[in-house]
Amino acid sequence: MPDKADDKTRTVTVKIEGRVQGVYYRAWTNETARSLNLDGTVRNMSDGSVEAVFSGPAEVVEDMLRRCKDGPKNARVSTVTVLHEGGTVAPGFRVIGTDWQRR
Repeated sequence: MPDKADDKTRTVTVKIEGRVQGVYYRAWTNETARSLNLDGTVRNMSDGSVEAVFSGPAEVVEDMLRRCKDGPKNARVSTVTVLHEGGTVAPGFRVIGTDWQRR
Protein backbone atom coordinates (compact mmCIF):
# COMPACT_ATOMS: atom_id res chain seq x y z
CA MET A 1 0.00 0.00 0.00
CA PRO A 2 1.45 3.40 -0.95
CA ASP A 3 2.28 5.84 1.82
CA LYS A 4 -0.28 8.66 2.13
CA ALA A 5 2.46 11.26 1.72
CA ASP A 6 3.33 9.87 -1.72
CA ASP A 7 -0.03 10.76 -3.29
CA LYS A 8 -2.33 13.73 -3.32
CA THR A 9 -4.71 13.42 -0.38
CA ARG A 10 -8.42 13.51 -1.19
CA THR A 11 -11.06 14.04 1.49
CA VAL A 12 -14.75 13.51 0.74
CA THR A 13 -17.96 13.53 2.74
CA VAL A 14 -20.52 11.13 1.27
CA LYS A 15 -24.14 10.21 1.86
CA ILE A 16 -25.07 6.58 1.26
CA GLU A 17 -28.76 5.87 0.76
CA GLY A 18 -30.87 2.75 0.45
CA ARG A 19 -31.15 -0.16 2.86
CA VAL A 20 -28.01 0.78 4.79
CA GLN A 21 -29.04 0.81 8.44
CA GLY A 22 -29.41 -2.38 10.44
CA VAL A 23 -27.45 -4.38 7.86
CA TYR A 24 -23.88 -4.05 9.22
CA TYR A 25 -23.09 -1.11 6.90
CA ARG A 26 -21.28 1.08 9.47
CA ALA A 27 -19.16 -1.82 10.76
CA TRP A 28 -18.39 -2.92 7.20
CA THR A 29 -17.38 0.65 6.29
CA ASN A 30 -15.17 0.89 9.37
CA GLU A 31 -13.44 -2.43 8.62
CA THR A 32 -13.01 -1.66 4.91
CA ALA A 33 -11.70 1.88 5.42
CA ARG A 34 -9.24 0.68 8.07
CA SER A 35 -8.03 -2.11 5.77
CA LEU A 36 -7.35 0.55 3.10
CA ASN A 37 -5.56 2.74 5.67
CA LEU A 38 -8.03 5.61 5.22
CA ASP A 39 -8.78 8.27 7.83
CA GLY A 40 -12.30 9.46 8.60
CA THR A 41 -15.61 8.58 10.18
CA VAL A 42 -18.91 6.83 9.52
CA ARG A 43 -22.29 7.29 11.20
CA ASN A 44 -25.98 6.63 10.80
CA MET A 45 -28.16 9.63 10.04
CA SER A 46 -31.66 10.25 11.35
CA ASP A 47 -33.07 10.13 7.79
CA GLY A 48 -32.03 6.47 7.40
CA SER A 49 -28.88 7.16 5.39
CA VAL A 50 -25.24 6.69 6.34
CA GLU A 51 -22.73 9.54 6.22
CA ALA A 52 -19.01 8.87 5.86
CA VAL A 53 -15.86 10.93 5.55
CA PHE A 54 -12.93 9.31 3.75
CA SER A 55 -9.45 10.81 3.55
CA GLY A 56 -6.33 9.38 1.96
CA PRO A 57 -4.62 8.94 -1.39
CA ALA A 58 -7.02 9.93 -4.18
CA GLU A 59 -7.03 6.50 -5.86
CA VAL A 60 -7.69 4.73 -2.54
CA VAL A 61 -10.60 7.06 -1.74
CA GLU A 62 -11.99 6.38 -5.23
CA ASP A 63 -11.70 2.63 -4.58
CA MET A 64 -13.59 3.04 -1.29
CA LEU A 65 -16.36 4.98 -3.04
CA ARG A 66 -16.74 2.13 -5.55
CA ARG A 67 -16.92 -0.40 -2.72
CA CYS A 68 -19.58 1.69 -0.94
CA LYS A 69 -21.92 1.19 -3.90
CA ASP A 70 -22.14 -2.51 -2.95
CA GLY A 71 -21.51 -2.47 0.79
CA PRO A 72 -22.01 -5.58 2.92
CA LYS A 73 -24.04 -8.58 1.80
CA ASN A 74 -27.45 -7.50 3.18
CA ALA A 75 -27.23 -3.84 2.15
CA ARG A 76 -29.09 -2.48 -0.86
CA VAL A 77 -27.41 0.78 -1.82
CA SER A 78 -29.42 3.08 -4.07
CA THR A 79 -27.06 6.09 -4.20
CA VAL A 80 -23.65 7.25 -3.03
CA THR A 81 -23.48 11.05 -3.23
CA VAL A 82 -20.38 13.16 -2.62
CA LEU A 83 -21.66 16.04 -0.46
CA HIS A 84 -18.37 17.82 0.08
CA GLU A 85 -14.75 17.69 -1.10
CA GLY A 86 -11.88 18.85 1.08
CA GLY A 87 -11.26 19.46 4.73
CA THR A 88 -9.12 17.73 7.29
CA VAL A 89 -9.81 14.77 9.54
CA ALA A 90 -8.12 13.27 12.57
CA PRO A 91 -5.85 10.29 11.96
CA GLY A 92 -7.51 6.88 12.01
CA PHE A 93 -10.99 5.72 11.10
CA ARG A 94 -13.88 5.38 13.54
CA VAL A 95 -17.63 4.96 13.94
CA ILE A 96 -19.28 7.98 15.53
CA GLY A 97 -22.73 8.52 17.01
CA THR A 98 -25.89 8.98 14.98
CA ASP A 99 -26.66 12.57 13.99
CA TRP A 100 -30.24 13.00 15.13
CA GLN A 101 -30.21 16.75 14.39
CA ARG A 102 -29.59 16.73 10.64
CA ARG A 103 -32.50 16.14 8.31
